[in-house]
Amino acid sequence: MSDIMTLERARIHLDAWYKAELSVSTGQSYSIGSRSLTRANLLEIRKQIVYWENKVKQLSGKKRRKAMRYVPRDL
Repeated sequence: MSDIMTLERARIHLDAWYKAELSVSTGQSYSIGSRSLTRANLLEIRKQIVYWENKVKQLSGKKRRKAMRYVPRDL
């Protein structure tokens, strides 16, 4: 597997963090009988969302190509 970050992979990560934010927004922890579940910290999730949004913007930005013109000269 390549270590190079692709736009598709960044979008997958961003989508996962959006889903995590939705899950945590319904409640950070809950209990059923003697079992309890504590979800991740909402602040950390939001930091990750900002990171991945920036990564998606960075990877989806159009690369500028410079046009160069050469004039042949006979010296």
